[in-house]
Amino acid sequence: MKLISFAIPCYNSAAYMRNCIESILPGGEEVEIIIVDDGSKKDNTLEIAKEYEEKYPGICKAVHQENGGHGEAVNTGLRNANGLYFKVVDSDDWLDSKVLLEVLERIRNLTLSGESIDMLVANFIYDKVGQENKKVMSYANAFPEDKVFDWAEMKNFHLGQYILMHSVIYRTKMLKDCGLQLPKHTFYVDNLFVYEPLPHVKKIYYLNQNLYHYYIGREDQSVNETVMISRLDQQYRVNRLMIECCDVLKVQPKKLRKYMILYLEIITTVSSVLAIKSGTEENLQRKKELWAELREKHFPLWWRMRSGFLGQGVNLPGKIGNKLTILAYKLTQKFYGFN
Repeated sequence: MKLISFAIPCYNSAAYMRNCIESILPGGEEVEIIIVDDGSKKDNTLEIAKEYEEKYPGICKAVHQENGGHGEAVNTGLRNANGLYFKVVDSDDWLDSKVLLEVLERIRNLTLSGESIDMLVANFIYDKVGQENKKVMSYANAFPEDKVFDWAEMKNFHLGQYILMHSVIYRTKMLKDCGLQLPKHTFYVDNLFVYEPLPHVKKIYYLNQNLYHYYIGREDQSVNETVMISRLDQQYRVNRLMIECCDVLKVQPKKLRKYMILYLEIITTVSSVLAIKSGTEENLQRKKELWAELREKHFPLWWRMRSGFLGQGVNLPGKIGNKLTILAYKLTQKFYGFN
């Protein structure tokens, strides 16, 4: 039985994808590694994927698709997934193999006991190049450890602390049943992947171990600040999809609703801050239009977000607005691991 299907979206990833794949292989026959070649042209990504499929039949699967972007590669991985649970691992990131075995043990034991969870959360490490002391995103303050729980037992998150793609493992059937479909040719869909299924999550398990290494350091990386500004249209596309995917003010229970509003607030702050930082009229107009649409279509949500200090910070003129924008920018840096 496959406990976890790991989807690895690859686009010209030959230089680093082996490290990612090798970190998951210790899971053996209980894992499925779906290596999705997203129409790579510049290197032998597909050949490497096929090499692993041939060497590890029944564990590794090579899937080729015409270029559709990161979101479509995740969609393809999910369509091909046979495991009870599903996780995305970017091709330049990797897992701690020892912690992976602990994750598999917990899922195996829960499955054998007849208890099903919708989401497993583990810590991740911001593995930034040149940084000796790596920052760990832990959730020990927010979640009870080593037990099945629901949102009512969730504690408060720190400012800047969120469940990201790096930390989450979802139940495969839940993702398919909720109709998750990420947009093609769009970066920054990781946030949509995590956010949209949350109202369908009823049972959670938290393992206080550092599973995922989130690599930060490539100049062409999608979360490089300069690159993000150049792709701001895609950030705004994802932002709008997150706003429209559900009526967040009606989400139950209350603690989940509060968390989802805070998550949406930080993503909208990221969009706004990057537009301000770019300094171009085009991007400043994008910011203005986003907030205007939010006010027109979702006034109660707009009021709640606009009244918060982050919403004020990215919309107020003058010295006070500038100071709050600087604070918002620092939170943006923290969210993506820029600093």
